[in-house]
Amino acid sequence: MFDLLFRNGLVVNGTGTPGVRGDVGVTGDRVAAVGNLSGVAARETLDCTGLVVSPGFVDAHVHGDLPLLTDGAFEAGVRQGVTTLIVGQDGVAFAPGTPEVLDFMHDTTAGFNGRVDEGTFTWRDVVGYLKRLDGASAVNAAVLIPNGNVRMMAMGLADRRATPAELTAMRAIVRENMEQGAVGLSSGLDYVPSLYADEDELAALCEEIAPFGGVYVTHMRGYNPTRFDLGMTEALNVGRRAGCAVHISHFNVLAAQGLAAVDAALAEGLDVTFDLYPYLYGSTTLAMLTLPVALFAGGVEATLARLDDPGVRRALDAEFAAPRFPLDTIRFTNLPHAEWQQFEGRRLADAAAETGQAPAEFVRQALIATRLQAGCVVRHFAERHDSDTAALMNHPAMTAGSDGIYCGGNPHPRGTGCFAKYAGDHVRDGTWPLETAVRRCAFAPARRHGLNDRGLLAAGMAADVIAFDPLEFAATSTYETGRALAVGMAHVAVNGTLVLYHGQRTPARPGRGLKRSGSR
Repeated sequence: MFDLLFRNGLVVNGTGTPGVRGDVGVTGDRVAAVGNLSGVAARETLDCTGLVVSPGFVDAHVHGDLPLLTDGAFEAGVRQGVTTLIVGQDGVAFAPGTPEVLDFMHDTTAGFNGRVDEGTFTWRDVVGYLKRLDGASAVNAAVLIPNGNVRMMAMGLADRRATPAELTAMRAIVRENMEQGAVGLSSGLDYVPSLYADEDELAALCEEIAPFGGVYVTHMRGYNPTRFDLGMTEALNVGRRAGCAVHISHFNVLAAQGLAAVDAALAEGLDVTFDLYPYLYGSTTLAMLTLPVALFAGGVEATLARLDDPGVRRALDAEFAAPRFPLDTIRFTNLPHAEWQQFEGRRLADAAAETGQAPAEFVRQALIATRLQAGCVVRHFAERHDSDTAALMNHPAMTAGSDGIYCGGNPHPRGTGCFAKYAGDHVRDGTWPLETAVRRCAFAPARRHGLNDRGLLAAGMAADVIAFDPLEFAATSTYETGRALAVGMAHVAVNGTLVLYHGQRTPARPGRGLKRSGSR
């Protein structure tokens, strides 16, 4: 007898092969059998006639590190069939870290990671964070080691090359946390202190992840056409020198430029993949978008003090007069201050005009009021179009990643809609077949991050199983309604326990902190 039986669905197993009408039996936290199971009873049988049954989706890039601890239901992901998150992104996250490092990351990344209560940071390493996740959430998470944390643990916020002794200390931290089950190393080369690392340092740290089969995941130094070659060359050099796989985060590039580089690297024999979300707008903190990097040195308090300097104010006026970002496309997502929340969901130009201020001054005051936590959506560079997204989606190196941010009253819709667009909207519009969608949303990101018992429906695999209506599964969120949940998901089981049952949430929190396959 099975504990749970998904009966008579179109079983799309994750390998990319055509779906087959059949059943999926679950015993405990494992898939017990897949096929014609009509003669076997179960404690709970779900009639999946008319539904697709597939492995749970794995979000390759998402800022769920703290939201999983503050919102255990994680409705935004569950309604899309997301059962596992890869966290620790962009080189600035929450494991490992001393109390001082974690406090710094809490303050400086609050605009995209949110805030937690005092006393939350009880862990100091990857294994401690993974244990904290067990039973705390409806979904699972695996962890990348953020290079910024490692750098700060060894040498503070110094903007210089590491000394040999500091590099030795960093290597030891990476090695220890890979031994604890991390899936790789991340960098965020637009964020302090991650951006202070050079290629030599990154390659040295990645030499420590290579023996474990870890992957180097990077928010590159450049994505737009003029900086792409700089960012991509460095990323590939790190993998080449360290002998490890390379995965490019949120590959929002011109398809012709990006895929030519990927294909050349693959032809050379490098192991390269990338993740992508199907939107032409991105989301970041207002500070990172609008302020020169030098202003961030020393942390939040130092940056806030500089924003009161008359010279800095004049420099911001000049920056906004000839902006390096598409000023007219900025829309606020998160303004965590009582007097500023009225502008969430509004365009910068409209909000500034309403108050009678120039955009530069409005931004400066918003950053001070929110302590740099203000967030926004903004158009990717104008040359990029939906045709670029479609071309990138259809490359075999692509995996799905939402880059979901869950802060503010009106976050980017990618956090609630990415996977529903991929496996719902974009299957129905013919961008790719259903089987490809499931492979790119489940199997591919699981294998890329060393989670070899996830992303596939087969006997012995972890019982992360979802069932959705292929005609109704869709994103409902927009840039004006970023929190609107996806529709069309019928059932979601995580580690064999239902967290969504006939479209209704259950109180179960079966999520786990996952270690890289082969680690103990």
